Amino acid sequence: MSELLREHPTLVGGTDNGNDTYVAQIWARATDNGHWEAWIVFVPVQQGAHMRRTERDTTQASRDDVEHWAAGVTSIYLQSALARSRPVRIAAV
Repeated sequence: MSELLREHPTLVGGTDNGNDTYVAQIWARATDNGHWEAWIVFVPVQQGAHMRRTERDTTQASRDDVEHWAAGVTSIYLQSALARSRPVRIAAV
C-alpha cells in the first residue's frame, strides 16, 4: 500500500499567476523484495489542471532510508522531476 511520506512546503512550477503551479508530494511503498520505492506526485494548485507524477525516483533498502531520501529532496530536484513527470490518467470503470 502506498504512503504519503512528505509534502513539500515550496510550490513547484510557474508560481507567477498560479498556472502550472503544483504542490509536490513524495509517495512510497514496500516492494515484493522488502525494499522501498518512492516517486513524486504533483498536485495542481489551479482548479481544472491535472495531477502529474514521476516514475520511480529511488529504491531504498528500508522505510527509514526512503524517508531520509525524501527529507533531502531539494526544490531544484523537484523542478527537474516536474519536467520529466507525466500526467496522471484516471480510467473510469
